[in-house]
Amino acid sequence: MWSIRRFREPALICLAVIMLAACAGQREPAQKMLNDVDAAVSAASSEAAKYVPERLIDVQTKLGDLKSAFNRQDYQAVVKAAPPVLLEAQGLANEAAAKKVDLMKALNEHWASLSGAVPESLTAIRNRIDLLSKKSSRKMAAGIDLNAAKSDLGEATSLWSKAQGAFGNGNLDEAVKAAKGAKAQLDALAAALKVNLPAPASAS
Repeated sequence: MWSIRRFREPALICLAVIMLAACAGQREPAQKMLNDVDAAVSAASSEAAKYVPERLIDVQTKLGDLKSAFNRQDYQAVVKAAPPVLLEAQGLANEAAAKKVDLMKALNEHWASLSGAVPESLTAIRNRIDLLSKKSSRKMAAGIDLNAAKSDLGEATSLWSKAQGAFGNGNLDEAVKAAKGAKAQLDALAAALKVNLPAPASAS
Protein backbone atom coordinates (compact mmCIF):
# COMPACT_ATOMS: atom_id res chain seq x y z
CA MET A 1 0.00 0.00 0.00
CA TRP A 2 2.82 2.32 0.90
CA SER A 3 4.50 1.47 -2.38
CA ILE A 4 1.43 2.44 -4.41
CA ARG A 5 1.13 5.72 -2.57
CA ARG A 6 4.83 6.38 -3.10
CA PHE A 7 4.37 6.22 -6.87
CA ARG A 8 0.94 7.89 -6.99
CA GLU A 9 1.91 11.13 -5.26
CA PRO A 10 4.74 12.00 -7.68
CA ALA A 11 2.39 11.17 -10.58
CA LEU A 12 -0.27 13.53 -9.22
CA ILE A 13 2.31 16.23 -8.72
CA CYS A 14 3.51 15.81 -12.30
CA LEU A 15 -0.04 15.97 -13.59
CA ALA A 16 -0.70 19.17 -11.63
CA VAL A 17 2.49 20.71 -12.99
CA ILE A 18 1.51 19.80 -16.55
CA MET A 19 -1.98 21.29 -16.09
CA LEU A 20 -0.57 24.47 -14.61
CA ALA A 21 1.90 24.76 -17.46
CA ALA A 22 -0.88 24.27 -20.02
CA CYS A 23 -3.02 26.85 -18.26
CA ALA A 24 -0.15 29.31 -18.12
CA GLY A 25 0.53 28.68 -21.79
CA GLN A 26 -3.01 29.82 -22.66
CA ARG A 27 -2.79 33.00 -20.62
CA GLU A 28 -1.03 35.00 -23.32
CA PRO A 29 -3.43 34.13 -26.19
CA ALA A 30 -6.38 34.66 -23.84
CA GLN A 31 -5.03 38.10 -22.89
CA LYS A 32 -4.51 39.03 -26.55
CA MET A 33 -8.03 37.98 -27.52
CA LEU A 34 -9.48 39.89 -24.59
CA ASN A 35 -7.52 42.99 -25.59
CA ASP A 36 -8.69 42.66 -29.21
CA VAL A 37 -12.35 42.42 -28.17
CA ASP A 38 -11.97 45.34 -25.76
CA ALA A 39 -10.33 47.49 -28.45
CA ALA A 40 -13.06 46.67 -31.02
CA VAL A 41 -15.82 47.55 -28.56
CA SER A 42 -14.11 50.81 -27.57
CA ALA A 43 -13.63 51.82 -31.22
CA ALA A 44 -17.29 51.30 -32.08
CA SER A 45 -18.93 52.35 -28.80
CA SER A 46 -19.53 56.03 -29.64
CA GLU A 47 -21.56 55.43 -32.82
CA ALA A 48 -23.04 52.15 -31.57
CA ALA A 49 -24.39 53.88 -28.46
CA LYS A 50 -26.32 56.29 -30.71
CA TYR A 51 -27.65 53.93 -33.33
CA VAL A 52 -27.55 50.33 -32.01
CA PRO A 53 -27.46 50.68 -28.20
CA GLU A 54 -29.06 47.28 -27.56
CA ARG A 55 -26.40 45.49 -29.61
CA LEU A 56 -23.66 47.43 -27.85
CA ILE A 57 -24.99 46.41 -24.43
CA ASP A 58 -25.15 42.78 -25.57
CA VAL A 59 -21.52 42.76 -26.72
CA GLN A 60 -20.37 44.63 -23.61
CA THR A 61 -22.08 41.99 -21.45
CA LYS A 62 -20.23 39.23 -23.32
CA LEU A 63 -16.97 41.13 -22.92
CA GLY A 64 -17.66 41.35 -19.18
CA ASP A 65 -18.14 37.57 -19.08
CA LEU A 66 -14.80 37.07 -20.83
CA LYS A 67 -13.06 39.34 -18.33
CA SER A 68 -14.61 37.44 -15.44
CA ALA A 69 -13.38 34.14 -16.89
CA PHE A 70 -9.90 35.61 -17.35
CA ASN A 71 -9.83 36.84 -13.76
CA ARG A 72 -10.75 33.32 -12.64
CA GLN A 73 -7.75 32.14 -14.68
CA ASP A 74 -10.06 30.13 -16.90
CA TYR A 75 -7.98 31.01 -19.93
CA GLN A 76 -9.26 28.08 -21.96
CA ALA A 77 -12.81 29.43 -21.68
CA VAL A 78 -11.63 32.83 -22.88
CA VAL A 79 -9.74 31.37 -25.85
CA LYS A 80 -12.80 29.35 -26.83
CA ALA A 81 -15.47 32.04 -26.36
CA ALA A 82 -13.58 35.16 -27.50
CA PRO A 83 -13.48 34.66 -31.33
CA PRO A 84 -17.27 34.93 -31.93
CA VAL A 85 -17.48 37.86 -29.49
CA LEU A 86 -14.66 39.56 -31.41
CA LEU A 87 -16.60 39.16 -34.65
CA GLU A 88 -19.66 40.73 -33.03
CA ALA A 89 -17.58 43.58 -31.64
CA GLN A 90 -16.00 44.23 -35.04
CA GLY A 91 -19.44 44.18 -36.62
CA LEU A 92 -20.79 46.90 -34.32
CA ALA A 93 -19.31 49.68 -36.46
CA ASN A 94 -20.98 48.38 -39.62
CA GLU A 95 -24.30 47.86 -37.85
CA ALA A 96 -24.19 51.41 -36.48
CA ALA A 97 -23.27 52.83 -39.89
CA ALA A 98 -26.16 51.01 -41.59
CA LYS A 99 -28.61 52.18 -38.93
CA LYS A 100 -27.34 55.74 -39.29
CA VAL A 101 -27.96 55.63 -43.06
CA ASP A 102 -31.52 54.43 -42.50
CA LEU A 103 -32.15 57.09 -39.87
CA MET A 104 -30.74 59.89 -42.02
CA LYS A 105 -32.88 58.76 -44.94
CA ALA A 106 -36.02 58.87 -42.78
CA LEU A 107 -35.07 62.29 -41.37
CA ASN A 108 -34.48 63.68 -44.86
CA GLU A 109 -37.91 62.43 -45.95
CA HIS A 110 -39.56 64.01 -42.89
CA TRP A 111 -37.76 67.29 -43.49
CA ALA A 112 -38.71 67.37 -47.16
CA SER A 113 -42.36 67.01 -46.21
CA LEU A 114 -42.29 69.42 -43.26
CA SER A 115 -40.28 72.10 -45.06
CA GLY A 116 -43.07 72.32 -47.60
CA ALA A 117 -46.03 72.01 -45.22
CA VAL A 118 -45.00 74.29 -42.34
CA PRO A 119 -44.46 77.55 -44.31
CA GLU A 120 -47.77 77.06 -46.14
CA SER A 121 -49.54 76.37 -42.84
CA LEU A 122 -47.99 79.47 -41.26
CA THR A 123 -49.26 81.59 -44.14
CA ALA A 124 -52.74 80.04 -43.99
CA ILE A 125 -53.04 80.56 -40.21
CA ARG A 126 -51.72 84.12 -40.41
CA ASN A 127 -54.19 84.98 -43.15
CA ARG A 128 -57.03 83.45 -41.14
CA ILE A 129 -56.11 85.47 -38.04
CA ASP A 130 -55.89 88.65 -40.13
CA LEU A 131 -59.34 87.93 -41.57
CA LEU A 132 -60.93 87.21 -38.19
CA SER A 133 -59.33 90.33 -36.70
CA LYS A 134 -61.35 92.58 -39.06
CA LYS A 135 -64.47 94.27 -37.73
CA SER A 136 -66.47 92.79 -40.59
CA SER A 137 -65.59 89.29 -39.35
CA ARG A 138 -66.83 89.65 -35.76
CA LYS A 139 -69.53 87.06 -36.26
CA MET A 140 -67.02 84.57 -37.70
CA ALA A 141 -64.63 85.24 -34.81
CA ALA A 142 -67.23 84.66 -32.11
CA GLY A 143 -65.91 82.30 -29.43
CA ILE A 144 -62.33 82.40 -30.76
CA ASP A 145 -59.55 83.80 -28.58
CA LEU A 146 -57.60 85.70 -31.20
CA ASN A 147 -54.96 86.93 -28.74
CA ALA A 148 -54.18 83.35 -27.75
CA ALA A 149 -54.14 82.36 -31.41
CA LYS A 150 -51.66 85.13 -32.22
CA SER A 151 -49.45 84.00 -29.32
CA ASP A 152 -49.57 80.37 -30.49
CA LEU A 153 -48.75 81.48 -34.02
CA GLY A 154 -45.72 83.35 -32.68
CA GLU A 155 -44.53 80.21 -30.89
CA ALA A 156 -45.00 78.11 -34.02
CA THR A 157 -43.09 80.70 -36.05
CA SER A 158 -40.28 80.65 -33.49
CA LEU A 159 -40.13 76.83 -33.63
CA TRP A 160 -39.94 76.95 -37.40
CA SER A 161 -37.09 79.46 -37.25
CA LYS A 162 -35.32 77.13 -34.83
CA ALA A 163 -35.86 74.25 -37.24
CA GLN A 164 -34.41 76.21 -40.13
CA GLY A 165 -31.40 77.21 -38.04
CA ALA A 166 -30.74 73.61 -37.01
CA PHE A 167 -31.04 72.46 -40.62
CA GLY A 168 -28.61 75.14 -41.73
CA ASN A 169 -26.12 73.90 -39.12
CA GLY A 170 -26.45 70.33 -40.34
CA ASN A 171 -28.39 69.14 -37.27
CA LEU A 172 -31.13 67.29 -39.13
CA ASP A 173 -32.45 65.48 -36.06
CA GLU A 174 -33.02 68.74 -34.16
CA ALA A 175 -34.45 70.38 -37.28
CA VAL A 176 -37.09 67.68 -37.72
CA LYS A 177 -38.01 67.76 -34.00
CA ALA A 178 -38.54 71.52 -34.06
CA ALA A 179 -40.44 71.38 -37.36
CA LYS A 180 -42.73 68.65 -36.00
CA GLY A 181 -43.40 70.83 -32.95
CA ALA A 182 -44.31 73.76 -35.19
CA LYS A 183 -46.57 71.59 -37.35
CA ALA A 184 -48.40 70.16 -34.31
CA GLN A 185 -49.03 73.67 -33.00
CA LEU A 186 -50.27 74.84 -36.38
CA ASP A 187 -52.60 71.87 -36.70
CA ALA A 188 -54.12 72.69 -33.30
CA LEU A 189 -54.50 76.32 -34.35
CA ALA A 190 -56.16 75.32 -37.59
CA ALA A 191 -58.75 73.31 -35.69
CA ALA A 192 -59.43 76.21 -33.31
CA LEU A 193 -59.66 78.75 -36.14
CA LYS A 194 -61.67 76.42 -38.40
CA VAL A 195 -59.30 76.67 -41.31
CA ASN A 196 -58.27 73.96 -43.74
CA LEU A 197 -54.54 73.71 -44.11
CA PRO A 198 -52.93 72.84 -47.45
CA ALA A 199 -52.27 69.14 -47.94
CA PRO A 200 -48.57 68.33 -47.47
CA ALA A 201 -46.67 67.62 -50.65
CA SER A 202 -45.19 64.14 -51.03
CA ALA A 203 -41.48 63.92 -50.33
CA SER A 204 -39.44 63.29 -53.42
